[in-house]
Amino acid sequence: MTSKLKVGKVGSKNKEDAPYELESQFVLRLPSEYASTVRRIAQSSSMNMKDRLTIELHPDGRHGIVRVDRVPLACKLVDLPCMIESLKTVDKKTFYKTADVCQMLVCTLDGDLYPPLEEPTGTDPKTKKKDKDKDKKFVWNHGITCPLKNTRKRRFRKTAKKKYIESPDVEKEVKRLLSTDAEAVSVRWEVIAEDESKEADQHGSLANLDSSPGTSGHKLGHGSSAQCDELRKIFNDISSSSEDEEDEGDRHEDEDLNIMDTEDDLVGQLQDKFNESDSTQHESDRNSQIVMEYQVQINSIKTKLQDTRARKKQQEELIMKVENQALKVRLLGSYHTFYFLLQQLASLQEQLDSLIEK
Repeated sequence: MTSKLKVGKVGSKNKEDAPYELESQFVLRLPSEYASTVRRIAQSSSMNMKDRLTIELHPDGRHGIVRVDRVPLACKLVDLPCMIESLKTVDKKTFYKTADVCQMLVCTLDGDLYPPLEEPTGTDPKTKKKDKDKDKKFVWNHGITCPLKNTRKRRFRKTAKKKYIESPDVEKEVKRLLSTDAEAVSVRWEVIAEDESKEADQHGSLANLDSSPGTSGHKLGHGSSAQCDELRKIFNDISSSSEDEEDEGDRHEDEDLNIMDTEDDLVGQLQDKFNESDSTQHESDRNSQIVMEYQVQINSIKTKLQDTRARKKQQEELIMKVENQALKVRLLGSYHTFYFLLQQLASLQEQLDSLIEK
């Protein structure tokens, strides 16, 4: 259906300033018995069409009354989920686009002809929410064909919104993590699979998080060592003040403590020696590993030398068989470069042998 609105300037009397018409189109949906009568009225193109079919809209612009042969039908103007192009033709060969249809007038028999008027909304946020709820009432979820049933729910789903995180909090956390990493003397981390971590949790390895693989161990930094020094000073002051107040009868206990300290010192010395032996053993293991790597390199170089020597013999035989002088000169040039590379490989093998002997 098309509706024409007259728009013009107020108080215009000239013919040039005559009001012009704006055409807006919408879909008219009627019950089946009334739809057939409206179709016959449109096809007959009779002069009394205005008397048989009338459309009146209420001031809200959403409700109205449609009269078909003087039978009133309650109608509601709804918004379609898609745009429909309407075309016009004269010779049924060429078509002209006239408008984009995005609304539909739905007529019913059991509706209210005069619905209650809604109060005008203000600027409060509560009233804005009411406006949104009111607009949802006039949203049509289906298209005009069967395949487009529930198309608004199927095609226009709500996107999942990400949780908003304030940037200052994130920056503070990043700075804190960077400062802790900078203060640490050394950082250790390992990557493990999720299955291994789950098995470790089942076996009860949560009690030994410091020794289990997959945990990141951080040594104490400068800030924590400074705090420890301050605590030691405080405890030393307390111990010195308490020693002044002690009696002479406690000297025997001090002597016993000194004996225990000497024993602790001996244990510490033994432990240091044990650690030194472990370090020397670690160095020897490392040296043996380096030697193994050199041996692997030597074996690879030897195989390369054997291959290059075999290729050298093949090239010499080819050069001797070639009769073309230009090709022979070219092959000799490549042969010299190949011979130079062979000498370099031999010198590398000699250097590696000397390193292993050392």
